[in-house]
Amino acid sequence: MPLTTRQAFDTFLQEITATENQRTSFIPGRKKSVDEKLATKFPPASDMPHARGILMGSASKNTIIRPLDDIDVLAVFSNVNNAWDKYWNDSHAFIYRIRDAYSGTLTQQVGTRGQAVRVFYKTGGHVDVAPVFSRGDGVYHLPDGTGGWILTAPTIAKDWFDERHRALGYHLAPLVRLAKTWNRAHSKRMRSFHLETAIASMFSTLGGNHRRGLQCFFEWAPNWLDVNDPGRQGGNLGDYMTWGLRQELLTALSSAADRAQRANEAEARSDHDEAKRLWRIILGSAFPY
Repeated sequence: MPLTTRQAFDTFLQEITATENQRTSFIPGRKKSVDEKLATKFPPASDMPHARGILMGSASKNTIIRPLDDIDVLAVFSNVNNAWDKYWNDSHAFIYRIRDAYSGTLTQQVGTRGQAVRVFYKTGGHVDVAPVFSRGDGVYHLPDGTGGWILTAPTIAKDWFDERHRALGYHLAPLVRLAKTWNRAHSKRMRSFHLETAIASMFSTLGGNHRRGLQCFFEWAPNWLDVNDPGRQGGNLGDYMTWGLRQELLTALSSAADRAQRANEAEARSDHDEAKRLWRIILGSAFPY
């Protein structure tokens, strides 16, 4: 029997959500491998001991989508031996030391300005390791890619997102995963953290009808592209967008809003074939049809 639009959505959402094994074994295992590598290379007796690793980004919020994006780990280094005094004016040297710890392993510097080390695995996939020094109160010094530092507070931002997820009846993360799938299928113009924050900011209430939620996102997003970092360190998260990129995104959002409206209208009149056809254009060819 053909799937209804809601059944197709439920099936699709399950297919793009990290599996139980990925959430409880694969992702923690990748983080553990980073922790163990850095703890070995930077033991307590080191001039720069590795203090702890913190899972962050989409994997920590359960907004990661399959096939899995990169996994982000914040690698916190201790200043117990005054390492900060050595690197406060040369973050290049600091991040190069982290990269050197993976000598013999395929790596590259990544991030908006080379702020992390990407570690590739022979079995596939990669982890982005962002090395930092703690400033205290959940704020960290992160290399800015030019030899200096910027401040970041990913755990504060995550706590804010988690609170929004609870306030919105635990419907936020699933909606974000669906919006990320649209973003991935249409040139990936929005950065992940930006998209998560925009969606978490624009809704005051949110129900379990993800088709309606997506339509609202597409319609409202043009007014929510300039949102501030909930960690209170990064300023306007939309600043990376050039005028041209913003215009492309606005066009893509308008097209998606129009199709989502027509899909929801088709579903309302029980024309599930037409509704699913339109959602497949919006969400990509993996959407059940």
